[in-house]
Amino acid sequence: MKNQANQPYENKLIHEKSPYLLQHAHNPVDWYPWGEEAFEKAKREDKPVLVSIGYSTCHWCHVMERESFEDEETAKLLNDRFVAIKVDREERPDIDSIYMKVCQGLTGQGGWPLNVFLTSDQKPFYAGTYFPKESRYNIPGFKDAIMQLYQQYKENPDRITGIGEKITASLQERMNAEGGELTEEPLHKAFEQMQNSFDTIFGGFGQSPKFPSPHMLMYLLRYYRQYDNDLALTMVTRTLDAMAKGGIYDHVGYGFARYAVDQEWLVPHFEKMLYDNAMLALTYTEAYQVTGEEHYKKVACDVLEYVTRDMTSEQGGFYSAEDADSEGEEGKFYVWTESEVHDILGDKLGSLYCKAYDITSKGNFEGKNIPNLIQTDLSKVAKSFSMTEKDVNKQLEEARKKLYEVREKRIHPYKDDKILTSWNMLMIAAFAKAGRVFAEHTYTQTAEESFRFIEENLVIDGRLMARYRDGEVKFKAYHDDYAYGLWALNELYEATFKSEYLVKAKKLSDEMHDLFWDDSAGGFYLYGHDADELIARPKDVHDGALPSGNSVAVLQLLRLSKLTGEAKYDLWANKMFTAFSGDVSSYSSGHAYFLMSKLYTLSSLKEVVIVGGNGDTSKEKIEEFLQQNFFPELTVISTEDPTLLKEAAPFAAEFEKTDTTTIYVCENFSCSLPETNVEKVIKELDN
Repeated sequence: MKNQANQPYENKLIHEKSPYLLQHAHNPVDWYPWGEEAFEKAKREDKPVLVSIGYSTCHWCHVMERESFEDEETAKLLNDRFVAIKVDREERPDIDSIYMKVCQGLTGQGGWPLNVFLTSDQKPFYAGTYFPKESRYNIPGFKDAIMQLYQQYKENPDRITGIGEKITASLQERMNAEGGELTEEPLHKAFEQMQNSFDTIFGGFGQSPKFPSPHMLMYLLRYYRQYDNDLALTMVTRTLDAMAKGGIYDHVGYGFARYAVDQEWLVPHFEKMLYDNAMLALTYTEAYQVTGEEHYKKVACDVLEYVTRDMTSEQGGFYSAEDADSEGEEGKFYVWTESEVHDILGDKLGSLYCKAYDITSKGNFEGKNIPNLIQTDLSKVAKSFSMTEKDVNKQLEEARKKLYEVREKRIHPYKDDKILTSWNMLMIAAFAKAGRVFAEHTYTQTAEESFRFIEENLVIDGRLMARYRDGEVKFKAYHDDYAYGLWALNELYEATFKSEYLVKAKKLSDEMHDLFWDDSAGGFYLYGHDADELIARPKDVHDGALPSGNSVAVLQLLRLSKLTGEAKYDLWANKMFTAFSGDVSSYSSGHAYFLMSKLYTLSSLKEVVIVGGNGDTSKEKIEEFLQQNFFPELTVISTEDPTLLKEAAPFAAEFEKTDTTTIYVCENFSCSLPETNVEKVIKELDN
């Protein structure tokens, strides 16, 4: 895009590091990053402000950019009447959280791109998501919105100011809901709501579009364990099986797409997000623990292979996302024609692959094919080709590798290579958990290396930061960064039994409390008291695509309290139960991760302390048993020398050092007599 002097357009985003902002740096729109300069200009020139929020792999953000932000006529309309600000929601979740609530309140829905119109003091008076350039089908066009809103701003300034004040007051009021006692009832309400929206044919919740919702599945696994409810487990297994067979899963290169646009998980919205793959790796790992089914282990390991291969920087940080589009076309990188498959694999192997993975001349997606196993019965495929199932699987894996090699030569979708602390912490938790459950040291090593990357690159003057890219560290970390960090550290400890991770978890929790805690009502604010103040201070508890920071914090604080013996973490968690009980009770299934904490408190909580020499086979046996099985109600401490736990877990430092593996099981603030019969302890815990 060039201007009249035939020079490329360049706006103030050119100096940013965010991939999303840089995508807009050559628009003819005179974009500003969020900051004082933009709002001062709005005040000085008496203009309203457009804040447009999105992220680099957002398909409809790209569409709106092509239609409106790259269009010179539309850009001129906008530049003449508004000060335009671009925000990367992944870098500024605080801004996104506030204005998404505004949009949902005004329109009943939200999403990205998110376009909010503000006064120069940041107060919103209108909001929407995607605007087509021209008005159509009762959807206001962007050009018309610009003209009409500006006219209202100039002709009725008092009305616009009044709307802004009213919306802001309502926003602040909603963020200060009253609490009370959190009872057991929401646990059952959440299950019933999930049951009512469960798709009994294809798994998942709702019809279409269909999202994986891994935190809901994690909740159901714990609900199944607590109440012995087989339907809860069936909902999990049917969903995980269906997703792994569907086109939402990349059967050639692994990893899950963001969501499916249809009911049966066939057609994905092709972008891949780091956080989805972290949460799904965790969920498939837990499903393996509960069921012992090997195919869940395989999916989890394949997801981690994808992340290791395609989403990991040389220094050990994890990249954020891969786009849905390549060469301007959604999904082009991932789809195949029948003739392509035969050309690559030959007739015999090609026919087998096409039969198994639903590859036809007609296609299942815009004339081409998304490989999937939705309708496939491999035993029937094997029979039709006069093969054993084992041989079919072997040949299909050979075919996959050949297709992958060819696909690698295609033009890849855009990769957002910024490194976000919060999403990295989730992936560290996933690698650490998989490392201990599958006894795979390389996963644990990856988790440790990635955590070191965060420590070495994303801490400035002792303050955790939110984003790293191209050598630049920016934005003070948000509460989610700390809460997910605590999750990562708890998982790292249980995977390695290195007391340093407990010490770091305590330090991180104390910093989190100092920076984000609401002293009056309890719970954690999204941004710290040392950050720039916005029109409201969100305190999110509702789960979206990811569990909220408060949901994660309450469970991980409870775990940390048990691991360290520190009562204050338990007190903070209980204060959060009170603070958020109203929200959680009113829409229980929307707070599934938070309710995992309530389930945790209702379980027969035990701390298991193992003392013994390194290399002792008895010690290794009970460690392996506890690490690999699904015991969400247990916390496990293992050490050669209890005195080494003096800083991390003072209560455990009092136990005697012994040459023989000795186990203490603690419950309700008292510990059993020391036990050296490992088999007996395993039997008791298994029951």
